[in-house]
Amino acid sequence: MKTKRTFNMIKIIGTATIVTVMALSIGCASVDKAPATADSAAKQFKSNPNYAQVYVYRDEILGSALRMDVAVNGKPAGETASKSYFKFDLPAGTHTFTSQGDDEPVKLQTRNGGIYYLWQEMKMSMLAPKSDLQVVEDTVGKKGVLASTMIQSKL
Repeated sequence: MKTKRTFNMIKIIGTATIVTVMALSIGCASVDKAPATADSAAKQFKSNPNYAQVYVYRDEILGSALRMDVAVNGKPAGETASKSYFKFDLPAGTHTFTSQGDDEPVKLQTRNGGIYYLWQEMKMSMLAPKSDLQVVEDTVGKKGVLASTMIQSKL
């Protein structure tokens, strides 16, 4: 009898966990979208000799009900949602990018005319959602940006 109660308790906890994860990963978080013309222009991926371009994108559906903070050089840039991206035009040099729940900031050495891509990967945990910023190759980054919509930055 005790074994049956234990099994039922495990089923209840497992079901509750699945429902919670699904609730967190379904839905949509609202963020301010950039004008369609800016989104379209950014997706041309044309380099500019006067500054570096850094795309920070989040192309996963996981955690779509959650917004995640992004900061550039210690300044809040805004929040990403599922299938969204920022495009930052920055001077050449070292720039630090942080993301909500990310333990390690990403330091990126940029040069004028360069185009860089940072993927914001969602990580679900029992305590709180987290994200992880990763530098990715051009082909991977372009694909992620093309699958996303540009959002307004506070910078």
